[in-house]
Amino acid sequence: MATYYSEEHEWITVEGDTAIVGITQHAADQLGEIVFCEQKDVGDDFEKGDEIGVIESVKAASEIYAPLDGEITEVNEALEETPGALNDSPEGDAWIYKIKLADAAQLEDLMDLDGYKALIG
Repeated sequence: MATYYSEEHEWITVEGDTAIVGITQHAADQLGEIVFCEQKDVGDDFEKGDEIGVIESVKAASEIYAPLDGEITEVNEALEETPGALNDSPEGDAWIYKIKLADAAQLEDLMDLDGYKALIG
């Protein structure tokens, strides 16, 4: 499995034509205590850059943007009851979506871990 990162602070782990998407530890730290996660529905199609959800913290609200074109195949429903899991395990159990990739070539536009570390400096 390969992991990629977006400039919008999302991580994307790819296996076959499925991508698991979540927010990075850096994003979770910047948001502070997360109190709500609004998600789209299974079956929703979207294009790279579309807003596909909102995360609210005690500090601010932040949109989640699609890092790639695709279709939502699974939503992490646990985040509805326990959005704070995004603070505890943002790059683990607190993934947000599983997506069927429409165009795997778009992965080339994302960063590897070293590139992401350079971005957040």
